[in-house]
Amino acid sequence: MAGEEDFSDQSTTTLDFEATRAEFEELARSAGASIAATIVQRRQKPDPSSLVGQGKLDEIVAVVASTNASLVLFDHDLSPSQLRNIEARLPCHVIDRSQLILDIFARHAKTREGQLQVELAQLEYQLPRLAGRGRAMSQLGGGIGTRGPGETQLETDRRKINLRLDHIKMQLDSVRRIRHQQRQRREAVPVPVVALVGYTNAGKSTLFNALTEAGVLESSRMFATLDPKLRQLQLPSRRKILLSDTVGFIRNLPHTLVTSFRATLEEVERAEILLHVQDASSPMREEQKIQVEKVLAELEVSSKPVIQILNKADLVPSQEIAHLSNDREAIPVSALQGSGLEQLLAAIDAALVADPIIESSFRLPQSEGAILASLEAGALIDETRFEGNLVFLHVRGPASLLNRYQRFKEKDGLL
Repeated sequence: MAGEEDFSDQSTTTLDFEATRAEFEELARSAGASIAATIVQRRQKPDPSSLVGQGKLDEIVAVVASTNASLVLFDHDLSPSQLRNIEARLPCHVIDRSQLILDIFARHAKTREGQLQVELAQLEYQLPRLAGRGRAMSQLGGGIGTRGPGETQLETDRRKINLRLDHIKMQLDSVRRIRHQQRQRREAVPVPVVALVGYTNAGKSTLFNALTEAGVLESSRMFATLDPKLRQLQLPSRRKILLSDTVGFIRNLPHTLVTSFRATLEEVERAEILLHVQDASSPMREEQKIQVEKVLAELEVSSKPVIQILNKADLVPSQEIAHLSNDREAIPVSALQGSGLEQLLAAIDAALVADPIIESSFRLPQSEGAILASLEAGALIDETRFEGNLVFLHVRGPASLLNRYQRFKEKDGLL
C-alpha cells in the first residue's frame, strides 16, 4: 500500500487542483502503487525544513501508522534536507515527484539506450541526496579494491556513483555514434521526419498506430511509450515521411530527464514538422499545452512548424470541438475511431516545404518502364497519353522525385 501526500498552494483553483491530484494519483498507479490515503495541505509557501508544516507531518505519521503504508509520495520535489527530515519522522520510504517519474521511466524503458538514459537521470538525481543515506546507497557496489584508505561510506558511495556516471556516459556516446551513422545512411535518401509530441496520455501512440498500422503499445498508463518509434508513412501526394512517436511530456518534468533523454528526443530536434497532440476532453488541456511548449522551448525547437491536433474528439460535444478547433486552428481527430485522419494527412502534406509538390509534363520512351514505375509509386499521374513508342505524362509529385528525370521533361510543359 502507498500513502500519498499532495501539496498545493492557495493560488490553485479547485478545478486545477482536482485535475492535478487525479494526474498525480494516476502517476502513482502507473508506478504500481495502491493508494491508501491522500492528504492535502494548502500553504502560502512551503516549510523550508519539511515542505509541509510540523502539524501536517504529525498527521502523515499517524496515517502511515493506521494504514500500514510502506511508501509516502509527495507531489512536489523535496530538497535533500527536506527528504532527510521527513524520513527521520517516518518508518517507511519517502519519494518525491521527480523520483516517482524516474521510477515509471525505469519500468517502461525496454531498449538498452532507454535503460542507460533512465539510470543516468536516476544517479544524477541521487548524487546530491546522498548525505544521511549512506546505508541505503551502499548497495551500489562493493568488494575488495573498491574502497580507498580512510574513505567514509558517504565518500565511497559518491565515488561509486561518479564512476558509474562516467561509464554510462561513455556507453551513451557509443549509442549516439551508431545512431548518427544510421541517420547518415537514412539521409543519403532524404525522407522528411514528422514527430508526434504532446502531454502524456494524450493518445499519441493510438494516433501513431492509426496512421501507420504499426501496432505500438497503446495504454492509458502514463509514459507507456518511452523508447522512440519510427515508421514510414505515405501522404496523399505520394510523398513519404518518417513519423516518430516520442515520450509524453508532463508538468514539472525533471530537468535530469530532459537532459538525459536528449538522444531519444533527437528525432524531435531534426523533425521538419511537429504534430502537437492534445487531449480535447481534458479539463487541463490549456495547462497541458503550455507545459508541452515549455519542454519544446527547452529543447530549442519552438521555431519549428507545429500542427495542432485535438485528439479524442469523439469524447467532446460537436459544438465544443468546432469552437476549439476554430479557436486554435487545430485539426480535430479521433485516433480511436479513425476520424479526421485524411484532413490531418492533407495538412502535413501542405506544411512540408523541404520537398515541395510540383507539376511537370514528361515524354518517356515506353522502354523506360523503371522510370514510369517510379513516377507511379511516388507521385500522382493526372494524365497519360500514348503516341507510338512514347508515353506523355502530366505528373504532380515531390520535387526530389520529379527533378531526377529532367531530361525527359517537356520543355513547354504541355502534353
